[in-house]
Amino acid sequence: MRNQLKDWVLAVPKAELHLHIEGSLEPELMMQLADKHGVNLPYSSIDEVRQAYDFENLQSFLDLYYLGASVLRDEDDFYQLMYAYLQNCRANNVVHSEIMFDPQTHTARGIGFDVFMPGFQRAMHQAEREWGQSCFLIMSFLRHLSEVSALATLDQAQHYLDGISAVGLDSSEQGNPPEKFARVFAKAKALGLKRVAHAGEEGPPAYVWGAAKVLDVQRIDHGVRSIEDPVLMDYLLAEQLSLTVCPLSNTKLRVFNHMQEHNILELLDRGLLVTVNADDPSYFGGYLADNYLALIEHLPLQFDQLQQLVRNGFTASFLPEETKAKWLAKVDSLN
Repeated sequence: MRNQLKDWVLAVPKAELHLHIEGSLEPELMMQLADKHGVNLPYSSIDEVRQAYDFENLQSFLDLYYLGASVLRDEDDFYQLMYAYLQNCRANNVVHSEIMFDPQTHTARGIGFDVFMPGFQRAMHQAEREWGQSCFLIMSFLRHLSEVSALATLDQAQHYLDGISAVGLDSSEQGNPPEKFARVFAKAKALGLKRVAHAGEEGPPAYVWGAAKVLDVQRIDHGVRSIEDPVLMDYLLAEQLSLTVCPLSNTKLRVFNHMQEHNILELLDRGLLVTVNADDPSYFGGYLADNYLALIEHLPLQFDQLQQLVRNGFTASFLPEETKAKWLAKVDSLN
């Protein structure tokens, strides 16, 4: 049964809604770009980089994440980063991806939108042209920085908004509630941008409430701690406010000690619009297909649950309704 589920999920078209492009930087490319730009990393080999991927919590991961991003310097670096991820999408039948990027990570180093946006878009256009890949960009604000910095970032993005579908909120959750960013999200909404926010991963259910009510988001990124608040669970069900859950990330960062403890099936069976995603695949041990395979391996996942998770990825996406319907019909046809 497990092998049949694995074969099916590899063959079926899939959508990914929670992917940080900087978190797809593989050690090989990191070392290559470090050599290219003369960046001194505290690693002498790819094996040493991989050995550093043993995280105690979210912050220990973020420290390495920002160090890795420091090798991204010119337009071609951002092109290579994006194109490598999109090629992985092609190999694993991920037909649509909504990709987060962290501009403040780069602008703080003097690397502007005029560098990373052309690199990203060149790769996206090439993938669309070569094999019909579909993808949107989500500009994420770093929540450990000030809202003033986020507002300045939104201003800097003005000339590039036609290539950005949504804004998001990521980085250190603890001590940085969603309410801190109320003004910048209101401004993004006025500009016609969709809105998502990380909440309820390390932070409490109150952060999910803040993201939903104050930031007026259309999706909650992670949200696994919502289950601690029965009223919140009822709200998420009634509103069908989706959760972009990242199973391998949750276990790697010790949100759950083991995949067998993950609550994704309970969230799904309660009727929530739960999706499966990879988060930061090079750091957390796998891309989207690997996350599905881990769920099949460690949880009592049935075919109808697996099919619903795949369907939810398209339902919760920002794709036009007619495009969603096309992919949902394709998923349903592969029984």
